[in-house]
Amino acid sequence: MSSINSKGTPWAAFQQWLYTRNMGSRLTTLLFFLPPALVLFTLFVAMPISEAIYYSFFKWKGLTAISDSGEWNGWGNYLLVLKHSVFHTAVLNTLKLIAVSLCVQLPVAMAIALMVAEQGRLNSLFRLIYFLPFILADVVAGLIWRYVYDGDYGLVGQISRFFGAEGYYPLADKDSAFNAILLVTIWKYTGYHMMIYIAGLQGIPRDLLEAAKLDGASRWQTIIRIKLPLIKHAIQLSIFFSIIGALQFFEMVIPLTNGGPANSSHTIVTYLYQYGIVRMRVGLGSSVGVMLFVACVLFAFMYQKFIMTRDD
Repeated sequence: MSSINSKGTPWAAFQQWLYTRNMGSRLTTLLFFLPPALVLFTLFVAMPISEAIYYSFFKWKGLTAISDSGEWNGWGNYLLVLKHSVFHTAVLNTLKLIAVSLCVQLPVAMAIALMVAEQGRLNSLFRLIYFLPFILADVVAGLIWRYVYDGDYGLVGQISRFFGAEGYYPLADKDSAFNAILLVTIWKYTGYHMMIYIAGLQGIPRDLLEAAKLDGASRWQTIIRIKLPLIKHAIQLSIFFSIIGALQFFEMVIPLTNGGPANSSHTIVTYLYQYGIVRMRVGLGSSVGVMLFVACVLFAFMYQKFIMTRDD
């Protein structure tokens, strides 16, 4: 009797709405998992970004509350950064890093991947050797190469003396310091991109390669017309990681040069660290962080929209 009387009431309408919307338990799943995700996103993403944007408009050292010692500076921090010659050097070095990654590191990784992608004990050994540098932490790799570049005891110094010259210190020369870092970057990350390409190459159907071989296709034709088009998405992913990694490049610079000599080897992130955190200029550092964040988000959005979603 009660169920009959409840028909047409607001509660019955709500039950009907809940039943129709909860098809496949999607609504229940949403109610269980969405709130924790929103809380974590707010705490660890939205709030830090909002605070960085807020701090970027103040002159503030971060020693006391911003309400006590912060001084409103408007767009002053952004203008100061954009006019700073060291920031220009940092942006140029970051662009160099992107160019070297795309034009040298990724082609080398692809060449190695094409040589060692086939299954076999010897290829497995070479893959491990090429991948080993990536396993090392960036700071450890930086310390190792700092010793290699040492003009007194390192490999570079010994080679210099072998040819009768004085010990050369590439990290102490502002014209060669960042080039030395670029070399370490190629050594460190080539194996990582090689593994991405190998994963793509090993997914190519073998009957397709056999058919190309039977049709008389050369090795080069097989690479250009079959392998590279079929691993297009792996290449796109590798390029994406390479550019985002270059924009965030930091750990290896600190043990190698710490941005020197004469501020010649800064990247954008080491500039933020040295001028924002070490010198306790929180507002200025926040403005650099906001600009870098906007650049990364814009690049990721554009790349996702125009490159990675295309199937042609």
